[in-house]
Amino acid sequence: MRFAVLQFPGSNCDQDSFNAIRDVLKQPVRYAWHKDTRIDPDETVIVPGGFSYGDYLRCGAIARFSPIMGAVKEAAARGQTVLGICNGFQILCEAGLLPGALVRNTGLHFLCETVTLTVANSRTRFTKLAKDGETLRIPIAHGEGNYRVDAGTLKAMEDHGQVVFRYAGGAPNGSLSDIAGVCNKEGNVLGMMPHPERACEPLLGSADGLKIFQSLLNH
Repeated sequence: MRFAVLQFPGSNCDQDSFNAIRDVLKQPVRYAWHKDTRIDPDETVIVPGGFSYGDYLRCGAIARFSPIMGAVKEAAARGQTVLGICNGFQILCEAGLLPGALVRNTGLHFLCETVTLTVANSRTRFTKLAKDGETLRIPIAHGEGNYRVDAGTLKAMEDHGQVVFRYAGGAPNGSLSDIAGVCNKEGNVLGMMPHPERACEPLLGSADGLKIFQSLLNH
């Protein structure tokens, strides 16, 4: 499997993702600069965390207009896998590839800690090596991870199995229904606030995030 890790001005988790794929998964990977316009048909896309364009307007609101995002939308429409992490999740929501929006955390504090996630849907390509209800310890680092969506859309998402991860014991950021990660109806685009690339080696305190990447390889 080949991967493309996007890079925007302000990305700061692109190298973490690159390392997880190249050095841990041992898979071919390249960087895709925000001005690029190409995503190859056999590539899995990683939209990494950080502060794209400094979050000067709204998280992900400027990045959605980058030339590379046109290629990402085309890749998603072809059924290719797209994983947005933290700021990447925000970008995918702003670009219309995922429902909902991410707003300021409850309490308005930046949160940097390790949380416990519950797998809400193990039937996706991102979680097929996990079980429903299984818990994963993965770090978060965000100021705007409070997931919001209208009640009708949430009901439809629940019915379609689009809620993939929840925070166990309650969302530290106030996220609706304790949501930590969601996918699109087709199941090939996932956005999540926790950072699985920062939990791929025991040296980092947890290797639970590796299960997400290994699920993609298994798929």
